[in-house]
Amino acid sequence: QVQLVESGGGWVQAGDSLGLSCTASGRTFSRNAMGWFRQAPGKEREFVAAVRWRSGTTYYADSVKGRFTISGDSARNTVELRMNSLKPEDTGVYYCAAGFCSVYGCYGRAEYDIWGQGTQVTVSS
Repeated sequence: QVQLVESGGGWVQAGDSLGLSCTASGRTFSRNAMGWFRQAPGKEREFVAAVRWRSGTTYYADSVKGRFTISGDSARNTVELRMNSLKPEDTGVYYCAAGFCSVYGCYGRAEYDIWGQGTQVTVSS
């Protein structure tokens, strides 16, 4: 059984930077993309960023473009999210996910079938 193990997260002040990492472990891992979602209290889980293994194509939510960078290492089944210029509205539980993205992109929750347990990111103003 494949598991996603997340690390990173924590408490920072607005304008600071933070990094998240996620590694897939377990049995043979066969997905074409990995990504990150986040969920703020009382809100739906939303897409943050994703990367396709084969092409290296990256996808970002408009709210994080220019501030967040996702990178992946398919050989190690690891994906990282570098978050710069953090804002209080970036606060939430960040979830790593793996799945099969369609040709239209990697934005939908339904495209991911393996999820990590989540790691808390808190940005104070």
